[in-house]
Amino acid sequence: MRILVVTDAWLPQVNGVVRTLDTLRTELERSGHEVVMVTPDSFRTLACPTYPEIRLALRPGAKLAAMIEAAQPCAIHIATEGPLGWAARAWCRRRGLPFTTAYHTRFPEYIKARFGVPLTLSYAVMRRFHDSSSRVMVATQGIEDELAGRGFRNIGRWSRGVDTGLFRPRPEARGADGPFAHLPRPVFLNVGRVAVEKNIEAFLTLDLPGSKAVVGDGPQLDEMKRRFPAIHFAGPRLAEDLARHYAAADVFVFPSRTDTFGLVLLEALASGLPVAAYPVPGPNDVIGGSPSGALDGDLGRAALAARAIDPALCRAHAMTFSWEACTLQFLDNLRPFETGGRAAA
Repeated sequence: MRILVVTDAWLPQVNGVVRTLDTLRTELERSGHEVVMVTPDSFRTLACPTYPEIRLALRPGAKLAAMIEAAQPCAIHIATEGPLGWAARAWCRRRGLPFTTAYHTRFPEYIKARFGVPLTLSYAVMRRFHDSSSRVMVATQGIEDELAGRGFRNIGRWSRGVDTGLFRPRPEARGADGPFAHLPRPVFLNVGRVAVEKNIEAFLTLDLPGSKAVVGDGPQLDEMKRRFPAIHFAGPRLAEDLARHYAAADVFVFPSRTDTFGLVLLEALASGLPVAAYPVPGPNDVIGGSPSGALDGDLGRAALAARAIDPALCRAHAMTFSWEACTLQFLDNLRPFETGGRAAA
């Protein structure tokens, strides 16, 4: 099957949405499907306000329509609610063709944190975007319940997986040549965008023994470096380098209250790193009743409790999350065109 995926989030951005979609493409192609990606790098773009690393397509309608028609897909999945997502939605609606969407990011909470826009207004926009979708894919039961309570319909599960070959315990990473060899132990680590919506300050202000380290880039990175000079900011890391940073730490601290899943939680667990987080959607769904993490309304207390968790339990829990199973969920949620043919011009 030829599957067309439209996304406003794409490489070289470094975030969970991009990693998820890139892995999905790989898994689909491995299963014999053809994947056509429609991304901002095919369009004229401008920088997203407050997020210059995110590029937004300018007036993509006509070019996007030509790309879809040239691809002749059997199914269309719209991954994001940006300019490309809205243009693809409009194209499908004009032609009466089914499409699926995904709710990767809690944009209403992000927009409220940055600009003070009321949640009711933002959720009304999100609900309108997804109302025409044949299936709104969400990663967890917690997010499904939340969206259903806000009037979203046609919700289906699309979980996440982790590359347990890349993200694994690496004893050598904790040695003299490891990335945190110069830091006092224990090392409490956070990986993610350094941004207000990630609640990063809740981690940086904790009173914890040892050291705190942050891996990632973001609009608040320079400000946080100035305000918290004692914190080790490692900047963005990728692939093997990122995996070594996980494996070199002692506890993973996840301060976000707004993530729909938190792929970094799985990456940490697969690396043998206990998780400390708030008991909110995302951590609640990933950790659940597993002994691999400590969830507490007091994040500092959770971080200290996580130190006592056996890393082997963390690794074992991560091994239950398979990208193969996630890809099958995605395929089950798709709505191929009933004609058996392709999208016609």
